[in-house]
Amino acid sequence: MIGTDQRQLGATGISVPALGIGTWSWGDTGLWGYGKSFTRDDITQAYKLCLDNGLNFFDTAEIYGKGESERILGECRRQDGRPILIASKFAPLPKRFSSKTLLDALDATLERLGVEQIDLYQIHWPYTFLSINGLMDALAEAVRAGKVRAVGVSNYSAKQMQQAHARLARHDIPLASNQVEYSLLHRSPESKGVLEACRELDVALIAYSPLAKGILTGKYRQGKEPLPSFQRRLMSNFGRKQQEKMEPLFVAMEAAAQAHDKTFAQVALNWLLSTDAHIIPIPGAKTIRQAQENAGALGWQLSDAEYTSISRAIQP
Repeated sequence: MIGTDQRQLGATGISVPALGIGTWSWGDTGLWGYGKSFTRDDITQAYKLCLDNGLNFFDTAEIYGKGESERILGECRRQDGRPILIASKFAPLPKRFSSKTLLDALDATLERLGVEQIDLYQIHWPYTFLSINGLMDALAEAVRAGKVRAVGVSNYSAKQMQQAHARLARHDIPLASNQVEYSLLHRSPESKGVLEACRELDVALIAYSPLAKGILTGKYRQGKEPLPSFQRRLMSNFGRKQQEKMEPLFVAMEAAAQAHDKTFAQVALNWLLSTDAHIIPIPGAKTIRQAQENAGALGWQLSDAEYTSISRAIQP
């Protein structure tokens, strides 16, 4: 089975913790309830606990909380003082139709974060007025300017990844990563060839929503709590039939959790870590409890039998 300590960002030579931290919720008052369901102090405590446990790779984006996620991450970094690895993302919005818009957006990201360089800069999604070649050329320019150490993409198909990889190769720059949704409940990276392309091209697969927006914590298992309204919006197809279909998965996860004295979330994250060395899950951490749970996904490993049982309990 695969180890769970450090992972590589593709062929860049940059090493990161096997588990990153997603900051989609930080500063988001609408979807995630920042300021009500969790506070700035909660984030500070979670941030410190992450670093105490060696989890110093944080993923953010300019559109998270309308830039507030980047600002909060930058403030946490300055207040704490310990070095971290930062990944952010460029939003290729319709109004952005030249490579200069990417470089301008990157400058704004660096200013919000309070840094001169970030470790990874990603294209948030592929559908844009800018071509993939144009976007990759702009990313290459950002690398040459010394503003980013490595570049990646997000939500790209296997074919789009291959095109991005080939274009960057013309600049002698490796494609570091493709950030896609991947969890036990969302396994399309397997069925649609994205994981295989990551293996072939030596590209890291950064897995967002690795807990299926909380479903894989077991908290909303049959007979337990109903989904909060914001999660119902995100998981509109999660009803009674889906809950019944997932029960065999929860049974398999429960057996592994009890055997290792771990939680459902830790089992779900460890399953991803055990799937392939190219995979780097990035669960969220908006409270100290979530940060503790994330840290507990490392330092142990599912057995081959447990991994197989969980994998077969639900169809990809």
